[in-house]
Amino acid sequence: MSLDISQFPVLAQANTPNELRQLPQALLPQVADELREFLLKSVGMSSGHFASGLGTVELTVALHYVYNTPFDRLIWDVGHQAYPHKILTGRRDKMHTIRQKDGLHPFPWREESEYDTFSVGHSGTSISAALAMAIAAEKEQAGRKVVAVIGDGAMTGGMVFEAMNHAGDLHNDMLVVLNDNEMSISENVGALNNHLAQLMSGRFYTTLREGGKKVLKGMPVIKEMAKRTEEHLKGMVVPGTLFEELGFNYIGPIDGHDVDALVETMRNMRNLKGPQVLHIMTKKGRGYEPAEKDPIGWHAVPKFDPSLFKKPATKPGLPTFSQVFGKWLCDIAEQDEKVLAITPAMREGSGMVEFSQRFPKQYFDAAIAEQHAVTLAAGFACEGFKPVVAIYSTFLQRAYDQLIHDVALQQLPVLFAIDRGGIVGADGPTHQGAFDLSFMRCIPNMVIMAPSDENECRQMLYTGYCYDAGPSAVRYPRGSATGAMQVESMTALPIGKGVIKRIGKRIAILNFGTLLASALTAAESLDATVVDMRFVKPLDVDLIKEMALTHEVLVTVEENAIIGGAGAGVLEQLQKLKMPKAVLQIGLPDEFIKHGSPEEVIHDLQLDAEGILAQINAYLAQ
Repeated sequence: MSLDISQFPVLAQANTPNELRQLPQALLPQVADELREFLLKSVGMSSGHFASGLGTVELTVALHYVYNTPFDRLIWDVGHQAYPHKILTGRRDKMHTIRQKDGLHPFPWREESEYDTFSVGHSGTSISAALAMAIAAEKEQAGRKVVAVIGDGAMTGGMVFEAMNHAGDLHNDMLVVLNDNEMSISENVGALNNHLAQLMSGRFYTTLREGGKKVLKGMPVIKEMAKRTEEHLKGMVVPGTLFEELGFNYIGPIDGHDVDALVETMRNMRNLKGPQVLHIMTKKGRGYEPAEKDPIGWHAVPKFDPSLFKKPATKPGLPTFSQVFGKWLCDIAEQDEKVLAITPAMREGSGMVEFSQRFPKQYFDAAIAEQHAVTLAAGFACEGFKPVVAIYSTFLQRAYDQLIHDVALQQLPVLFAIDRGGIVGADGPTHQGAFDLSFMRCIPNMVIMAPSDENECRQMLYTGYCYDAGPSAVRYPRGSATGAMQVESMTALPIGKGVIKRIGKRIAILNFGTLLASALTAAESLDATVVDMRFVKPLDVDLIKEMALTHEVLVTVEENAIIGGAGAGVLEQLQKLKMPKAVLQIGLPDEFIKHGSPEEVIHDLQLDAEGILAQINAYLAQ
């Protein structure tokens, strides 16, 4: 159910940016206040990303007020902070459906709105896309403006600096808004910076700056001296030297929660020539005290009552696979100081908080820089350490060349703990871990394991830790584990060996990963054999051969793309053995999987027990 918009009288007049631009500027602070209150109540009803959006309310209002969106292009980086943008761009009444099946997409999405100029989900893409749109705008000669909004966290990614270096060289007109929420600004400093930014973005300063360059063009020595003087003077009041060196004109930092200052500065900057950076300071969770104090904990929230100023209490339940990994990591670090854990900015999500606190000298957060994280691990392995890279499935995609070139090619013993394998649910197609088994399986020297429960996950992590002939990967899903009994001892599994879980007739189900329970339930109705294959690479050739000899039909089950996945490996092996056999592959279809709860998505894809049984029966009927 959507919120009653009559509670927000000014926001009700701004359902679209065009309506917003009809309002007098004096009303913008009230628009921002009502937008923040709407966001609070909306996310409380629907669940979703929270703290980031609270921090970008004034920025979003100012951007849509000054720029003629959607004609002017506005590109968000990642998109966690884009809920206010969705509210102001005609989707206000659907916000209660965000991240839910058939509801609004969790991130900016081109298919959803003309105001979403670039579909996003992973960080560091906005400046590259904005540069392309700025080049297109110059070719078009229609006066179109281009703005990219990027957070300070994303600035650690190498792709960002590649894009900025290129943009500074090409010198197309574009604005990069650097949303810096690492610290708050005192009122005095904020006011001073706002004033300086307006002066420095104004026509008088710009005319002096550009005119001076033309006058000094023929006098290289004086020009160089003037340039250094300008940089020195600017460096005294703004930290913009890096951006200036990359070819951007830097302005700021200014208070990102002063909507009037943002509007005035952006008006000045709108017509500046060349690439510009506007540095704004914001606070995640702004306006909601619990989120301000703990922006990480309030990054994404379940449904909650904002008036209670606390998250709903979670019932004690099964550990998550991430927690299983985190405990194993601490246990192994107690035994071996050569274990080094690396994560590209996913400490909380990967279950590494306790490890980072207990073993700070063995913990490395590479920030949002997946490529660097993987090659860092390779370097550690070269020096005899035991690196463990904790990384989400879809983020490992971004370091694929490093996985091949820097790790596997050199046969370095790096262990990859791959979280979020398979269906993640509400974050949608940018985050579904659909491809990792496929893209890793073709890499020589890789050992790939898919645990069916938390105990197997622990043993497989230990197996990877012990394996020193090359890289290994343990791939597990998001969310709660299965409830299997935890075995504290750690035993290395025999490489490439599966286990028979149920003996039946005619049909053999070869399971890879945590769909084992559903496969066993389906097998009861079919009186089928079930094998937990455990290893995606190397495959248990003897076990496959045995199943092919003793059963009429083989069924492979995996929570990965069918194309190139574990089932495809079984087919390849049967061909090598010259054993023609009827094989049904059950897994993810050849499409990007939309958002919804994991249970809904698994059911719709027929990967639960009911769906597996239905797929097998349909295949047998053919």
